[in-house]
Amino acid sequence: MYISKCLKGSLILLSLVFLCAWAFQANDAWARAGGGSSVGSRGSRSASPPRAYTPPSTSQPSQPGMTTPGTTTQRPGMTPPVTPPPSQPSSFWRSFGGGMLGGLAGGLLFRSLFGGPSAYGTPGYGGGGGGIGLFDIILLCGIGYLIYWYIKKKRQEAAATEGYYQSTSQTVQMPQPNYPPVYDTPQAQASPQGQQDWDLQQGLSYIQQMDPNFDAARFEDQCMDVFFKIQGGWANRDLTPVRNLLTEEMYRLLQEDAAKLRAEGRINRLDNIAVRSVDISEAWQESGQDFITVRIYANLLDYTVDEKTDQVLSGSKTEPVKFEEYWTFTRQVGNNPWQLSAIQQPA
Repeated sequence: MYISKCLKGSLILLSLVFLCAWAFQANDAWARAGGGSSVGSRGSRSASPPRAYTPPSTSQPSQPGMTTPGTTTQRPGMTPPVTPPPSQPSSFWRSFGGGMLGGLAGGLLFRSLFGGPSAYGTPGYGGGGGGIGLFDIILLCGIGYLIYWYIKKKRQEAAATEGYYQSTSQTVQMPQPNYPPVYDTPQAQASPQGQQDWDLQQGLSYIQQMDPNFDAARFEDQCMDVFFKIQGGWANRDLTPVRNLLTEEMYRLLQEDAAKLRAEGRINRLDNIAVRSVDISEAWQESGQDFITVRIYANLLDYTVDEKTDQVLSGSKTEPVKFEEYWTFTRQVGNNPWQLSAIQQPA
């Protein structure tokens, strides 16, 4: 008896869980164009989830033969550039100070040998009391000459050393060829982010080869306009005015959902739509078709009301919904109009 009651209670609980899940899905089924689900076709990539958008890496792809400004590339058979040793200005002052101290020491020595300070005042040493004598003049001239000789020698050595390093630098540094920018191959990329950047750039370059007027920034701006137009058709429950913006499959799917809304007397209102960003995440070509997937990051007031009573059946008139969706556009290769082919939710 106890086991049967537990089993019965478990079945009732599971039924309530499934009922709540179904009710939640039913209420969200009419949320904006596409119903908040994944619909449409992305060609050969339909079975795989959309590639999550990440900001492009700031590091530049490596280019063969190119070096950073201010650096020197060492080539085989070349002597590496010689870096001049750092100057040591303190050595001059050490020598100069040593010379001065030596001169003063010599003067003191001679003073002591010739009988102290009074000896300078005796005849033969410059005459009368306490003035500058002949020995003082000779000593000062000698010190001045030594200083002049030392400075001249150091200048000659510095000029010779500078000329040597300049000639060595001119011999070693060779002009670098101006290679055109070349991206590394996918195998050479150091990270998945680098691989994704390379795939995207390659896809966009293929598209631009067939359509030189294609511009990625302008395309993202056009996608924003298309987003608003399709959402407007969805809110009016009629996608006919924007049929040229949709592939046949997408028009059929969205128009069927809009017809169900009209049959059930419901209106899915979309107010205060604010698109925060539109970014290209994938670009490729296949079977003569161009494909580009963009990540749309936006928020809006998304709620469904009864057509007769205007009573809110799901959603909220005050709480905005923030969402991220991936819209894929396709066209025939070349300068042809784009059409929405798929709406997918992030994986």
